Amino acid sequence: MMTAIPPLAEAEKLEFGENIPDSTDYLSKTKFVIASYNIRYARGPHLISGGLLRKLGLMNLANRPSLVASHLKDAAAAFSAGRLLPKVDVLALQEADKRTRRTGGHHIAQELANALNMNWVHAPAGIPRGVKPVTRQWWLDFEEPIDLHDAGDTGVALLSHLPMTDIVRVDLPWSECPWRPRLAMGATLLVGQHEIRLFNAHVDPHAKADGQLAQLETIVNEADLTELPTIILGDFNTLSNTKCTETRGFLESKGYESAFPTGTATWRGAGLRLHADWIFTKRVFIERWGVAKPLSVSDHLPVWAEISVDATSN
Repeated sequence: MMTAIPPLAEAEKLEFGENIPDSTDYLSKTKFVIASYNIRYARGPHLISGGLLRKLGLMNLANRPSLVASHLKDAAAAFSAGRLLPKVDVLALQEADKRTRRTGGHHIAQELANALNMNWVHAPAGIPRGVKPVTRQWWLDFEEPIDLHDAGDTGVALLSHLPMTDIVRVDLPWSECPWRPRLAMGATLLVGQHEIRLFNAHVDPHAKADGQLAQLETIVNEADLTELPTIILGDFNTLSNTKCTETRGFLESKGYESAFPTGTATWRGAGLRLHADWIFTKRVFIERWGVAKPLSVSDHLPVWAEISVDATSN
């Protein structure tokens, strides 16, 4: 199995942005809310029907800038209004495009962070330019690809009202889809008198179960470099009962647990409901958790958890 080495300069592998002044409010916090959302470049919920229109040559990109802007506005309202889920302190994004044609030129992480008045960091995937994607399984071929010579990129991001330190990019092993490197990112959150290590992952949907577990093992090994309470969350692309079961079993064998029952629907399309997105924790106490719906910004739904830091073991 190969390891992704994106064609990025060292300085390009993490992009930082700040939107709020320094504050000590986090020192008095006893709880915080995290959420994970595969935002699918704020394209909307219709992955399969949109993919069919694209294949038929009927997709219109003329309204894409305004469509994505509208979806970003809806996402910002969802994460800040406290109706679909509690107000979010830390938001992990996957498929957060940076100025691609398919987003109409939007920078998803930056613009959503601006709307939420959050600090942010984005890890671009480093998609190789001019390299045609390998043939994929037909059921994974509905996604709108980034153009071969598009100057933009996709990636994962962390948006936060809490201070983030020790931020790292984690390139994941892959073999099934060399055109689309997979990655994760880690950060230490400062909340109350506690430090909590957080990892945001986007696992390869093309990989077989053992390939996905190899990617998760890379993240677990990175997490084991500290003894801090740890959260691993993101889009794990567990698109079958077998992958759900094996993913849960693997992470439980490493000391992690999830409040989400196996089979919790976090992705929908063409009448299907699948469990793709997860939050796993080690030595972290979750008071509440849920799936935020309805939200029609992506084919995924946000998953969230409220964490009590006073009940968290160091």
